[in-house]
Amino acid sequence: MMPSRSAIAYALILTAFWLALSGSLTLLNSLLGLAVSAGALLVLRGQLPEIDFRIRPIGAVKLFLLFLAELLRSAWRVARLVLMPRLDIEPGIVAVPVGLTRDAELTLLANLITLTPGTLTVDISDDRRVLYVHALEADDPDAVRRDIRSGFERAIRETFR
Repeated sequence: MMPSRSAIAYALILTAFWLALSGSLTLLNSLLGLAVSAGALLVLRGQLPEIDFRIRPIGAVKLFLLFLAELLRSAWRVARLVLMPRLDIEPGIVAVPVGLTRDAELTLLANLITLTPGTLTVDISDDRRVLYVHALEADDPDAVRRDIRSGFERAIRETFR
């Protein structure tokens, strides 16, 4: 029996995570990651939702590059703040309205925010329209909202449509 498109997509995603976490991009490690992914999917078969979206490869590359740029920029900013003789920050929680509706998109957005130094996704509203983000520099909440919406959210939209 031929695996479904969703099963193949899940296997590739899990294999990519395997390679990223192991830090070794070799043929043997790739095959091992694919085997572990396939085994995990066999155990979980029937419990995972069907993937109902297409991933645009160019959008995915742009999203990855945006994440790397934000990671470096934020890491530099946080390092600079920590090394200052006087810690001059205004941390806070900012409500960020989001237009994403799919669970996978919302999860990806929340994780990208959390993986970026200086920000942390704290909660999501019951109606899934607002993310609550703790920002190390929340003196301008509108700027935090604008950065997330015009950065990660826009790139996710371009990737998963």
